[in-house]
Amino acid sequence: MKARVKWVDGALMLGESGSGHAVVMDGPEEHGGRNLGVRPMEMLLLGMGGCAEFDVIHILRKSRQDVRFCEIELQAERADAEPRVFTRIHAHFRVGGRGLTEKAVERAVRLSAEKYCSASIMLGETAKISHDFELVEMD
Repeated sequence: MKARVKWVDGALMLGESGSGHAVVMDGPEEHGGRNLGVRPMEMLLLGMGGCAEFDVIHILRKSRQDVRFCEIELQAERADAEPRVFTRIHAHFRVGGRGLTEKAVERAVRLSAEKYCSASIMLGETAKISHDFELVEMD
């Protein structure tokens, strides 16, 4: 896997993934930014959310669950001193579909957290990661 991050000016950076996609990152005004993009640490949190959500959807589909909706709300705390690593992350999954079982969703969330989500497992080296979920029945 490869990536490139190119400084534009101030705190504005353009990230380019090895698969050919781009993302704008920027900092707050008090650090020379113009608030034109997500912060780099926010990118880490978004990456964890995307990784975990991908896993949960994949696991549910593989177990023939009729999943139609999934979102994760993430809340993170960072250390007060440098390096300001994540110290706590909570992931709240909202999963919807038809006939989803609590057991299937719990299993998918657990497998993602404990076995498949590389981002969660890596961030778990410095942060206490917790998760919960709610089912949304859809017609």
